[in-house]
This record gives sequence, C-alpha cells and structure tokens, in this order.
Amino acid sequence: MANHPNDTRPFHFKQFSLHHHRSSMKVGTDAIILAVWADVDSADSILDIGSGSGIISMLLASRCNARIHAVETDKASVEESTDNFRNSKFNTRLSVQKEGFVEYANHCSERYDLIVSNPPFFTNHSFKPKEESRKNARHADTLGFEQLCNGVSKLMKPTGKFCLVLPESERQYFLKTASLIGLHIQKQLNIFPIRKLPANRVNLQVGFQKPKEILTENYCIRENDFTFTAQHINLLKDYYIGWD
Repeated sequence: MANHPNDTRPFHFKQFSLHHHRSSMKVGTDAIILAVWADVDSADSILDIGSGSGIISMLLASRCNARIHAVETDKASVEESTDNFRNSKFNTRLSVQKEGFVEYANHCSERYDLIVSNPPFFTNHSFKPKEESRKNARHADTLGFEQLCNGVSKLMKPTGKFCLVLPESERQYFLKTASLIGLHIQKQLNIFPIRKLPANRVNLQVGFQKPKEILTENYCIRENDFTFTAQHINLLKDYYIGWD
C-alpha cells in the first residue's frame, strides 16, 4: 500500500494528499484501517500519539470536525506532518509538536474525547530494525505499554476512548497492562491479512467505562487469491481513489 522507499511523490486519498517519504513510518494499511475504524462520533478533541507523517490525524480530520493534536519524537516526521497539515483543507484543526508522549502527558491540562495511536509494536528485541528512527517507531523501548496506558489515563475524559492497533501477539499483554490501570476493553477488530491465514493484527478500543458486552468483529483484507475482500473495499472506498 505504501510507496517505494525512494519514491518522494505524495500519497493521494480522495479528501487529501500527503507526503510520507521523510517520516519514520510510511503510509500503511495498519494506520489507515485504524483511522477509519476509530469511533469519532461526538469527538470534539482528539490526540494522535506518534503521528509519523500525520496520516491518522488527517484521515480522522476528514471524518469529523474535531480539533486534532499530534505528538511525535522524530524530527523529520514532525517536519513532514507539519507541512502536510499546513497544506491540507483541515489545517485550522490540525497541529503537531515534537515531544515525547510521557512528557506531554505529565504537563498537558487538556482532556481528550478520543486518543489514537499506531504505537511502538514489538517487545521482542530479536526483530529490531537497524535504522534508529524506524526502530523507535516499532519497538517499545521508548514507550512501553505501561507508560502508554498511564499517559492515556491522565489525558482521556471519563467517557473518552483510546483506539490503537497492535500485533495479535501483543494483545493479551497490552490488555493486562491496561486493566491494571483501569482501562477496560470495549471493542476489538481482529484483522486477517489473507482469509486462510490467522489474524496478525488487532484494533482495540479501551476506556474507563466497562461495557456489558465487548463488541468483536473479524476483518479480512484479502481473499486467498490475494484480491481485496468486499469488506476491505467497502471500508475504504470513500477514501481510496478508484475504489467506487
């Protein structure tokens, strides 16, 4: 879904275009599905943790009228997302600052209706990529689950929601960590890359309010012949050019 690493052309959606070649993580399916899946109903204020190129913030901005603030530690990503925000029709509602999430949570007085993140993924050190910015974007060395959940608990409104995407292998560890901090799972989306394969990603929504029932849905991206499923096309047809 992402461009070639040396391709500096913008990525085009129906509602906007953005550059992502300078950012630590490029535009990818994980971030896109999360941004379209997250519940923006009644959200007036949104926080994007680890914004990269700003893809999640911009997709959320295309779906609602909320003010959206992003925090990001990678300098090149901040510069690129700043440019993307400034050049978009949502520019008055989007902002980003270069700061770690833990530090931001410790001094920010605002409380958010929705917090969204495509966070550091893997806790297994054997899979670390060599490039430092990409390593920090995909490993929990700089932002562990406990730090993430503690920060969210400080910044989220009592009725707020925290939505994130994780590898399936990290689901239980994250949910255990979240529950110890008083965050309850409310809904989840099990993501299957190909119909015949097991789920490898999961979108989670957690919050302070414990639901009577956890809403669970299975989501398949490709059929066994590698064509996109009707489910995937239906979710993203309002955003991808040519998917009508």
